[in-house]
Amino acid sequence: MRVLVVEDDPRLADLLTRGLTAEGFAVDVERTGTDGLWRAREHPYDVIVLDIMLPGLNGYRVCKELRDAGIWTPILMLTAKDGEFDEAEGLDTGADDYLTKPFSYVVLVARLRALGRRSRNAQPVLLRAGDLVLDPVSRECHRGTTRIDLKAKEFSVLSFLLRHAGEVVTKSEIIDGVWDSAQDPDPNLVEVYVSALRRKIDAPFDRRSITTVRGVGYRLVDR
Repeated sequence: MRVLVVEDDPRLADLLTRGLTAEGFAVDVERTGTDGLWRAREHPYDVIVLDIMLPGLNGYRVCKELRDAGIWTPILMLTAKDGEFDEAEGLDTGADDYLTKPFSYVVLVARLRALGRRSRNAQPVLLRAGDLVLDPVSRECHRGTTRIDLKAKEFSVLSFLLRHAGEVVTKSEIIDGVWDSAQDPDPNLVEVYVSALRRKIDAPFDRRSITTVRGVGYRLVDR
């Protein structure tokens, strides 16, 4: 799940980036309202975490301009401003949720996942290809009745492939969908994760669900 964090506090932005990345999110960070508005307009995200007190444009203004532009990416406002009028103003400008600092990190992650599911309401809650099932909520993977343990990035790569099941996807598309824009992973790293997934979801079950399309990329099929 791709998350845009618009937060001017470097320490909090870094903590959010490291924490959410460890949870399997792909995170981009902007430090001003102006830059956050530009990035949210130019790139698709599943959820936006938006501070209110920002240089350039404040969070209320960013939220309103996104909604006025027809961009309905779920927005969670994260702010030090505590009060029912502040919360009401945030929700009235188009925000979907609101958390006051200091906040519970567990609650933040749970709310982001809930907002992400809401933004993908046209997609199934469970991702499937035959008897291969991935649950984005519980972050569990099963082949039939066998549970498969996946590392965070393996889970993200498999989630991307399942969301594009039957389609040929390039390494660049996988990188754009799984890694955040601050990173510049070598395309060969995709091969490393695909190989790891094959060893876990295919080889033990005598399957070949992830196929290589020579010179193009990969396709996940029901095999």
